[in-house]
Amino acid sequence: MIAHLQGKLVEKSPTQIIIDCGGVGYDVNISLHTYSLLPSTDFIKVYTHLQIKEDAHTLFGFMEKSEREIFRLLLSVSGIGASIARTMLSSLDPKQITNAIASGDVVTIQSVKGIGSKTAQRTILDLKDKVLKLYDLDEVSMSQSNTNRDEALSALEVLGFLRKTSEKIIEKIVKEEPDASVESIIKKALKNL
Repeated sequence: MIAHLQGKLVEKSPTQIIIDCGGVGYDVNISLHTYSLLPSTDFIKVYTHLQIKEDAHTLFGFMEKSEREIFRLLLSVSGIGASIARTMLSSLDPKQITNAIASGDVVTIQSVKGIGSKTAQRTILDLKDKVLKLYDLDEVSMSQSNTNRDEALSALEVLGFLRKTSEKIIEKIVKEEPDASVESIIKKALKNL
């Protein structure tokens, strides 16, 4: 198992990097989250996950150990392979993923390309307890913010606003203020609709 690579960053693109470690160039697949965290210097250290299959040995790299941990948790779910796990980490940042799993937010997980409702539900079912324990999250506070978001969303629908548009605006508000009350979320959403 290769735990990490440290060396000179030779090439980079949003999906992969090449690191020269002692004259050997390692081709490492990365997420957009890791790409956004790449330093401007040539010298780099990435935490890795090596996937071994019959036809290929594939390295996945992460700037943060926590992102690698989430990647490995996602791989443990039936129906999620390395490419979908990487897509999840490219679409959502690691904190959004852990919060969505901890709060049972199927909609956020299902928003990732390649994940249907059954896989999203299975992800939450399989990982919720692990995520709550691993990241020491409080289930009550997680479900409370999720409830506030859902109530605000249904209120806006009753007022005649489109669900998709309202969802995007509410997500942004809840991200900025996770403890916002239902009334506060609705008022801020109305200003943006």
